[in-house]
Amino acid sequence: MTAPSPERARAGVPLVVLPAADATDRADRHLAHAARYTEPFRARRSAGIKHPVEDFLFTYYALSPGRLERWHPGAGSVLTGPAALERAVWKDHRTLDAAERERLGLTPDEPAVTADVEGFLARRSATVAFAARLLASTASRPGQFGCFGLHEWAMVYRQGADDRRHEQLPLRLGAEGTDAVVEGHRLRCTHIDAFRFFTPEATGRNELTPTRERQPDLEQPGCLHATMDLYKWAFSLLPLMPSELVLTALDLASDVREVDMRASPYDLTAHGLAPIQIETAAGKAEYVAAQRGFADRGADLRRLLLAELDRWAGTA
Repeated sequence: MTAPSPERARAGVPLVVLPAADATDRADRHLAHAARYTEPFRARRSAGIKHPVEDFLFTYYALSPGRLERWHPGAGSVLTGPAALERAVWKDHRTLDAAERERLGLTPDEPAVTADVEGFLARRSATVAFAARLLASTASRPGQFGCFGLHEWAMVYRQGADDRRHEQLPLRLGAEGTDAVVEGHRLRCTHIDAFRFFTPEATGRNELTPTRERQPDLEQPGCLHATMDLYKWAFSLLPLMPSELVLTALDLASDVREVDMRASPYDLTAHGLAPIQIETAAGKAEYVAAQRGFADRGADLRRLLLAELDRWAGTA
């Protein structure tokens, strides 16, 4: 995996002017799609209501509702007219120079703005290189489907109620029953951002010791958290990554999050979510079936993200 080259990126991404009607249509469809997530979150926040499943998409991941609603066509796309005037002052955007305008048949005074590929790669080269390496290495190995979502159980193992991450939620099997499930299973978590929340008593029970440095070597496509994190990597590469891919990643992350919490030790029936009882054979089978489906969807999305990265960053 090679580091991205700003020179190669500037020369290698052809500029294409988006017709104003197409840009407006895509932006409108994007906003309507994003609103499925942003409007309920804003309404809950205004009412002081927390949702233990859905809020995660905004409280754990760093993309705000406003930034999610902002549409980006992706690297190489040129916007003109009012859309260009608005974006001229946006971070990681640039106004086309005279030679570029002439090549594209634009008049000298016509507003024209595109994502600043060269500047973005110069500023975010480490992030781009890490994302490309992580996505490619994850795609190169088979999924593991024997963890049964026990990372959430390990996060509350031998903890008092006041210390739990979701202290407002009851444990479906109680504290002792939850601890017994952990003690009766092998912990095989491969994901650093799940493992780092394990209780001290659970950490030593895990078969691996994930670290940030080892993440590209341990990440595997069966992991629900690795699949959810495709959303993080997609939005981390805005505005070069098309917003349509970001929302595809968010849809997947939302579906995964629901299963992740249904398989957790928490009782979410008050929120309309039936448990996946991973302590039983039937529950394990249900979990693995969902896990395999997410892995397939994640593989397709991972390929699209890698193709985009290679198109403008030359990471292949």
